[in-house]
Amino acid sequence: MSFSNHLTPLNTFIAQKDRNQLMGHPSFAIWLTGLSGSGKSTIANHLDSYLFSKGIHTYILDGDNTRTALSADLGFGENDRLEHLRRMAHVAKLMVDAGIIPICAFISPLEIQRKLVKGIIGSSHFVLTYVDTPLSICEERDVKGLYRKARMGQIKDFTGVSAPFEVPENADIVIPTEQQSPEESVQVMINHLNQRYQLSL
Repeated sequence: MSFSNHLTPLNTFIAQKDRNQLMGHPSFAIWLTGLSGSGKSTIANHLDSYLFSKGIHTYILDGDNTRTALSADLGFGENDRLEHLRRMAHVAKLMVDAGIIPICAFISPLEIQRKLVKGIIGSSHFVLTYVDTPLSICEERDVKGLYRKARMGQIKDFTGVSAPFEVPENADIVIPTEQQSPEESVQVMINHLNQRYQLSL
């Protein structure tokens, strides 16, 4: 018998709504999906800075950062990617429960992965943002040199080259980075958040 059968979840005295009241704003997870080099981390940083300046409690969860720690034991095959995103979704949910707004920048290339994440966090607290940048532009930027290595066969299962990226079916926000600066992209996101969560940012 699994030890998990003997666990009893703790019912805390303080609920998320109480923490939201203390923080002065609602909490939800902003999930940025897109190809490597699409601009997810850049937009996350700009959004984080903007919200911080408004007194909003945020924290960035970034794919590279979390893979050197919480998911250091995982590779990049489909099963390991799913497990990585499952872990990150639970971390994001904990942050939302704590009254914080996590800004999550993960490639999360498959629809099944994004649906899993949304199910864990909860649809009412999940803002899926598709950073829509063509593969050709991402390869042209290739800031980390990963596309070049993938084309040379040095990196396997690389999204956009040897592994698929499925365009989100129902993204809450779409950011066409070819047409918008990071600042303009942030404003589009802020407009959505203001309307959806009755904010005044």
